[in-house]
Amino acid sequence: MGKVSVLNGNKAAAYGSKLARVELLAAYPITPQTPLVEYLANFVSEGEMDADLVEVESEHSALSVLQGGVLAGARTFTGTSSQGLALMYEPYIRTSTMRMPIVMALVTREVISPQTVWGGQQDAVTVREAGWIQIWCESVQEILDSVIQAYKIAENKEVLLPVNICYDGFSLSHMAERVEIPDQEAVDRFLPKPDITHLKLDPAAPMSVDPLTAGPMLTEFRHKQVKAMNRAKEVIKDVHQEWKELFNREYGGLIDTYQMEDAEIAMICLGSPAGTTRVVIDQIRELGIKVGMVRIRVLRPFPSEEIREALANVKAIGVIDRNVSFAAGYGVSYLELKQAFGGMSMPPILDFIGGLGGSDVTLENIREAILLTQHVSSGGKWKDVTWFGLDEIDLVQINVSRLEKLSKIGGYETVKGVLS
Repeated sequence: MGKVSVLNGNKAAAYGSKLARVELLAAYPITPQTPLVEYLANFVSEGEMDADLVEVESEHSALSVLQGGVLAGARTFTGTSSQGLALMYEPYIRTSTMRMPIVMALVTREVISPQTVWGGQQDAVTVREAGWIQIWCESVQEILDSVIQAYKIAENKEVLLPVNICYDGFSLSHMAERVEIPDQEAVDRFLPKPDITHLKLDPAAPMSVDPLTAGPMLTEFRHKQVKAMNRAKEVIKDVHQEWKELFNREYGGLIDTYQMEDAEIAMICLGSPAGTTRVVIDQIRELGIKVGMVRIRVLRPFPSEEIREALANVKAIGVIDRNVSFAAGYGVSYLELKQAFGGMSMPPILDFIGGLGGSDVTLENIREAILLTQHVSSGGKWKDVTWFGLDEIDLVQINVSRLEKLSKIGGYETVKGVLS
């Protein structure tokens, strides 16, 4: 069923929108999203995609065009990054508050200044309270699959909210992987045609869209929006299960776990660092350290209950963050995790910040994070937040026998320095 190809993340997202039979496209190119627009334009020009592609002068216009498309009943798609997201912020807010089921690829990138075009998650986490569902991808295959799933989630009558498919710029947008492209007939069975009727411009039945709204009515709007976001949790899980049964691929629904069945410590990841973390976990487990991973796949709505259940038996938690909250000096995943536990008892939690501005979250970084988390789980002391590459990590505090074993894995210069 379908075919196998080698795709980068941007082309996978374009294929996802094509298979979802999107009818209206509008986007403005910005690094690292630019190839996405090029792939979409090529699909349309070659007759492979039956959609209207509107050439616009900015990201603000792109999303505004799609809002008009939704009011006409069309299925729509766009993409952006970083400063483009900042420019479209006004219609971005309107999209969610007017309950428009638009799907947008958010190819994550650092925001200026200092001037940069490189990868980072700061743009996406900054707008996490703007009312959009956020699905975060680990692989190129997941990008394609998630774009298609997003329409079934967004257009569900119990949800009617826009969806961001978030994937790390360059790490996923430009890197190629083996991808299974589903057969169009199978996707059509999974995803019905859009039936957008709650907002519709129809001369035969005129309605006012986005009028000046008084306080009591606005309060009701917000309340219904929050309830829809909460209902989206079950819809996301149901859609994911249906996808699994039809295409035999799964990503965990709201969260994705790895080696958590007997884990004594856990690493929390968001986005592309999860792939590297899987590799390191397999290495570290050879040393007798029972470590697992919980990948946050859906940042909004935040899966608090599922995360608490997954972490119920661990002794310490390490979080890998490719972003930072300027209010607290921690990464966003760390803060969300703290909020999920609220006033309840929770194990020690350490935050590790890295991968900013396109820098790598390396195997060595993750090994350090796991060892420090293990150290704290055994009663050791360490500070709450560590910045990879900036904060000195004194591994002498950790059991030397573990370091001797770890050094045998190879490529761990910090360990060799400690033992010399």
